[in-house]
Amino acid sequence: MKNFKIILDTSIFVNPDSRHFFGKNPKEALENFFCRLHEAKNINCYMPPSVYEELTQFTGKIPAVEKSLLISRTPPSSYESLVPAMLVYELIEEIRLRINKGLRIAEKYHRKEKTTSNAAEEEKERQIKQLRQEYRTALREGIIDSKEDFDLILLAKEIKGSLATSDKGLITWAQKLGILCIGAQELKELVYSA
Repeated sequence: MKNFKIILDTSIFVNPDSRHFFGKNPKEALENFFCRLHEAKNINCYMPPSVYEELTQFTGKIPAVEKSLLISRTPPSSYESLVPAMLVYELIEEIRLRINKGLRIAEKYHRKEKTTSNAAEEEKERQIKQLRQEYRTALREGIIDSKEDFDLILLAKEIKGSLATSDKGLITWAQKLGILCIGAQELKELVYSA
């Protein structure tokens, strides 16, 4: 039987759209995953230390030592990893496009009429909230936006493993490097069938 190398992203246990495959909240999802993983003999799970720390911020300290040993905390060889120049060029271009898109969103809200009544202040607060959401979506959704994300991609490439994530940006950029990505449902099926 094939031995699977799975690199786990925090989103599998934190994102409400994916964690429901394992539990109601991040802690329960992780605990249930550990229970199934303990019985799966042909699955090796990895997580960069930066992502492991990120996960503990959502779940609290992972209590049992044997459970934490089910996930190998492996840092990528950042100074030895080769990343194609084209990937960096595409990332830079994507960042520039997103910055310009974000600026256009900010300009749209700035140009709206300014008034001083109570109702106008409430409307202004609603617009600011909407501006923040649109700006966040324009700049961060669908892109690698943290060192943790980049660590996941580097590690998956380095050990030739599959990346378990629900992060659209990670999926997009991992696939550019030929990294197989699996979602929470696929991960659950894999763990339950192993």
